[in-house]
Amino acid sequence: MIKQALIGILCGAVALTVGILIGHYGITKSNGSWAKDVAKDVDESLVEKFLSEVDSSHIRENLRELTKVPHMATTAGDEQTVQLMLKRWQDPDAGLDQAWREEYLVYLSFPDPKNPNKVTVVSPADAVLYTAREKEKVYPPDQDDAEVVQPYAAYSPAGQPKGKLVYANQGKPSDYKLLSETVDLRGTIAITRYGGAGRADKAINAAPYGVSGVLVYTDPLDINDGLMSDASETYPHSWYMPPSGVERGSFNTHYGDMLTPYLAAKEETYRIPAESITGIPPIPIQPIGFEDAYKLICELGGRAAPDAWRGGFNCTYNFGGPGFKSTSAFNESDVKLAIFNTEVVKNSSNVMGVIRGSVEPDRYVIYGNHRDSWVHGAIDPSSGTSVMLELTRVLGRMVKQGTWRPRRSIIFGSWGAEEFGLIGSAEYTEQYFTKLSERTVAYINVDIAVFANATLRASGMPSLQNVIFKATKQVDAPGLGATSVYDNWIRYANRTSSAHGPIPRVGYLTGAGSDYAAFVHYLGIASMDISYTYDRSKTNARIYPAYHTAYDTFDYASKFIDPGFISHQAIARTAGNVLIRLADSLVLPLNCSDYAESLEDYLNTAVPLYQSKLQAQGISMEPLKRAVASFRSAATHLDQVIRSSDLANETPLKVRRINDQLMLLDRAFLDPLAFPDKYAYRHVIWASSSAGKPTFPGLADAFANAELTVGSWARVHYHLSVLSQAIEGAAHTLADVI
Repeated sequence: MIKQALIGILCGAVALTVGILIGHYGITKSNGSWAKDVAKDVDESLVEKFLSEVDSSHIRENLRELTKVPHMATTAGDEQTVQLMLKRWQDPDAGLDQAWREEYLVYLSFPDPKNPNKVTVVSPADAVLYTAREKEKVYPPDQDDAEVVQPYAAYSPAGQPKGKLVYANQGKPSDYKLLSETVDLRGTIAITRYGGAGRADKAINAAPYGVSGVLVYTDPLDINDGLMSDASETYPHSWYMPPSGVERGSFNTHYGDMLTPYLAAKEETYRIPAESITGIPPIPIQPIGFEDAYKLICELGGRAAPDAWRGGFNCTYNFGGPGFKSTSAFNESDVKLAIFNTEVVKNSSNVMGVIRGSVEPDRYVIYGNHRDSWVHGAIDPSSGTSVMLELTRVLGRMVKQGTWRPRRSIIFGSWGAEEFGLIGSAEYTEQYFTKLSERTVAYINVDIAVFANATLRASGMPSLQNVIFKATKQVDAPGLGATSVYDNWIRYANRTSSAHGPIPRVGYLTGAGSDYAAFVHYLGIASMDISYTYDRSKTNARIYPAYHTAYDTFDYASKFIDPGFISHQAIARTAGNVLIRLADSLVLPLNCSDYAESLEDYLNTAVPLYQSKLQAQGISMEPLKRAVASFRSAATHLDQVIRSSDLANETPLKVRRINDQLMLLDRAFLDPLAFPDKYAYRHVIWASSSAGKPTFPGLADAFANAELTVGSWARVHYHLSVLSQAIEGAAHTLADVI
């Protein structure tokens, strides 16, 4: 009996030992594979492979395909581009894991094709003395398309105002104020030039003075370096805007669908009444070409305008009598606007695609650009779309061949209806607000990929500066042999960093110029925007001259912007390099110490500007100083933790914790109550500002207002508190977990 018991115990022990050994080696094998996956980091050989496979000829053909027809939002041409994106992203050999369309019902504004908008000069007897062009002059045949929309101001109200003409420079509040001191503006028509104030603001600023309608044009001094002749100086002979060229645009100050603020514009979504919309022109406004503006401005009477108001015309820029000179053929005549715009709710589509992550599929790197244009849109936006299609072709092929899958998921967005106010991207962020807020690592925006071919231009959160620098050092500058994009960039735009010495200058995303707006200001996601641009020492053009005109065609892009498409290729390589690093790095390549330096720069600007006057009002800046110092200390500590840790061999939870601290940093700067007068602006560091000071926007605006308005210092104190506590709160997110 005892013998049998001993044998049973021995057998059990042997079985237990064998089981433990099997379990041990089984777990070790499994754990080793699992640990290897979790420790996945950027593969530099894969980055090199990506760079080598980006093909400029593919980008050129993408652009040719995208610009075959005009593709304004919601038109038949737009639907063609939707189908093109879906076809490419669903390709079995070089597509993405999944691609689909996301649809929204949005509020848009169009001219009436059967009743075109008109601008005329009419005599006292209402005889038409002069008519401005209704459409731009056709040069190459690709412009001669029935779907080329007449130049118009989207969201201008319909109406037929008539009155004496006055010149109001850029339509800024200060311009109308100065003009009103000389001329009675009631019932007048004001002609303004682009620049200085937003499109809609030119009419919004005019209305309080009784102006009944506004014209806007692009002055040749601001876009063409003064050149005006299409016989030899402008397109089709060079990149400059021809005399009949007209910049179309959306004349609204808010972004996103205007009927569904803070809600995704789905079919059954609540919509506010159209009459409750704010931020659009209260009076009719219409853009015209500078050939027509020349005819009107050079005939104006009244006093000469200040020198700062002068443009490129070879005549005196007068205020207007109001009206024309007594010696003019237009004497005693009025300018009449006949605007027949209509507003409609139409279906607009985003095209979305995804490459699923292998280790952290619930962390997203988003790459986007809008798809719609005003006409053919070769540069805006199709240069960016052609780059995105090449980038997804190369990455998609790697995925389909099984040679690569990113650590984190990559989402691609081809946004719809951007030209009407960043609508597609804004609706996407509203629909998926919670998911994107909690899971998105970064957003990369490449809209106009190439303005020209001189140098890189980059803007973004300071935390992204280092990864942009790393990527640009690995990409050859177009046409410069072995010179890198980084080394070429630093020659054109640079600054001295307290930490890094001389470096290229990275701008900030403080406005709503493209689809990064909702990601930065509404969601607080680290974002960047890059492009290739021109040498600003060689031209005063405020943007590439064919911007939003009928001349932004494949012919224009391939002849005058980037003939070999090598600048497009450089942008694709740079943006793709950054994308791979954000998606694959074990530790996110986000640098919070660079963020600290930017906050310190803002503080160093603010203190001499505001401190003495705030002290006189009993308001201290010490809380802000302490908050910035606290942020610097926390950033330094986190950097030290990252540098001193062997994170590839640490528990995955430690890596995840650090990455979450880096990913969520910008969320800590969001305050939904900070800017009640600015729709969807919640980021207290990067909100837009009208004060014109390179410092904290809310503080700068509140201070500027307090100097003009009695009793407004409390608002300054409020913004100072909001700012100080947001920065202090952000510092705490970087500290060790309690």
